[in-house]
This record gives sequence, structure tokens and C-alpha cells, in this order.
Amino acid sequence: MKDKETKLEFKAVNKLFHNFFVGRIGKSSILSRILTYVILAGLGFVFIYPLIYMISTSFMDSKDLVDSTVTWIPTHLSLESFIKAARTLEVWNGIRDSLIVTVLPAMLQTMVLSCAGYGLGRFPVPFKKLWIALSVLIFLIPAQVTMIPRFLLFNSYKMIGTIWPVYLISILGQGIKSSIFLLVYYNFFSTYPRALDEAARIDGAGRFKVFIKIALPMAKPAIVVCFLFSFIWIWNDTTQIPQYSTGAVTTLPMHLQQFVDRFNKLYSSAAVSTGGALNESIRLAGTLLTILPLIILYLILQKQFVESIEKTGITGE
Repeated sequence: MKDKETKLEFKAVNKLFHNFFVGRIGKSSILSRILTYVILAGLGFVFIYPLIYMISTSFMDSKDLVDSTVTWIPTHLSLESFIKAARTLEVWNGIRDSLIVTVLPAMLQTMVLSCAGYGLGRFPVPFKKLWIALSVLIFLIPAQVTMIPRFLLFNSYKMIGTIWPVYLISILGQGIKSSIFLLVYYNFFSTYPRALDEAARIDGAGRFKVFIKIALPMAKPAIVVCFLFSFIWIWNDTTQIPQYSTGAVTTLPMHLQQFVDRFNKLYSSAAVSTGGALNESIRLAGTLLTILPLIILYLILQKQFVESIEKTGITGE
């Protein structure tokens, strides 16, 4: 009896250790789940920490900044840094210009590349693999390589100093990192059932109607992903837009690039002597105001964005 009880106890302990380290059939072990949560928490902290630090420091006044005992929570919430940063950035003019060169180009790029991706994904295009390989190659080439040829091209057509080059590039599907959007659409359109297209064709729908009525509604996840990334990349662009517009528009990130010089021009040395010097709080407030529209856009479309990432991804599932 004692031997049997000892064996049963040994089996119970062995089973407990097995479940902890290996897990049961169809279920992961407790140890693997703990490690997963630790890794996810660490990754989340790495990404969230800068934003939390930026928000916390932006609301500090000059006394909190020099007080070593104040680290995260300000003793007094101050909006002075945001007021000075907004005036320095000319925030409303910057947002207006940013929307002018961001919203419509992002929409145009999203729709044009959806047509190209649909063509590659649903039709027997000659040299299809070659075009896809070229798209990947173009994505790997730095944008700085094509800047001078594009500038010379648009300059020959007297378009430099206007916003039309940004629109023209988007209409032709050659916007910022546009090749990755082509691959996303290609992956999506080449995986959803062809029976849907065939059924619509049997009912008398033409190619264009199938694309509008069947393909685009099915591609909503891909459209959301491509539009959001296109919007963000164009919004943050401080290389191509200044090169083509040369003063026609000055976006909010472009204002942020000149933040120190603009601040020094606005606030005289008299203001500096009274505690109005440029400090970390004002700098971070300016950065936060610049990315605030992107944060608001993400919060509004958060659910659709997460669902879209899950449905599209890189595998096309």
C-alpha cells in the first residue's frame, strides 16, 4: 500500500511539473505563458515609455524640471509649454498644410494601388513575378536615390514650388513606400475565393463592376491598413515635400524641424531672463502637438486597424 501511495504521489508531482514546464495537450504550459506575458509587457513598455515620458514632461513647469525629486508626476499641471509650442509651430497653419498634402494623396495612393494589386492578383499578367520582384526592389532602394531625378523632371515641367508633384506622384502610385501597399493588395486579392468573381460574372457583372461591388468591399482590411500607413508616412515626410513645394506649404513636421530657430525669434532675450528659455518641456510639447493628430486618428480607427492587421498581415491570410 505504501509503495502504491508513493507511486501515486510521484506521478502527481511528475504531472504537475510536466504541466508547468511542458503543458497539457492543446494547452500551453504555465511557464510558457508567463514568459510570453513578460516578453509582451517588456515590448509594450519599450514602445509606450517614450510617449508616457513625453506627456508627463510636457505638463511640467520650469520648477519641476529642475527639481530632481519630480520624475513622473508634475507637482503642478502647466499648459505654458503647450501654449509656447503651439505659437512657435503655428500649429493651425501647420495642420492645415499637413492635411492639404496628406489626406488626398493618401486616398489617391490607396485607390490607385488597389487597382494595380487587383490586376496582379486576379488576372494572368505577363511577367507577373518580375513586376512583383521589381516592387520589392524599389521598396529597398532609399528614397534619396530618386530625389534628384524627380526634382529635375518636375522642374522641367515648371511644377517645383507647387503641391502638384505630391499629387501627381500619388496618382501614379509612386508615393512614399507605395510598393509595400502593392504587395499587400496583391496578397489579399490573390487569396480570396475566385468563386465570388465568377458568380458575379454569371449574373452579368462586368470586370469593373466586380471590382467595385465585390473586390473593394472584401478588401476593406487592406484599404484601412494602406490608407493609415500612407497617411502617417506622408504626414511625417520632411524630405520630398519640402523639395517639391519649396515654400508653397509648410507642414507641422517641417515646422518642428525649425523649432529652435523659430522659438528664438519669437521669444527675446528679455523673456529668457524671466524664465522663458527653451527647455525640455517645451520641446516635448511641440513634438506631442506634431504627432497628436496621428494619435487621434489611430484612437478613432483602432478597432478597424487591429482587425485589418490580423486579416491582411504579410501572409495574406
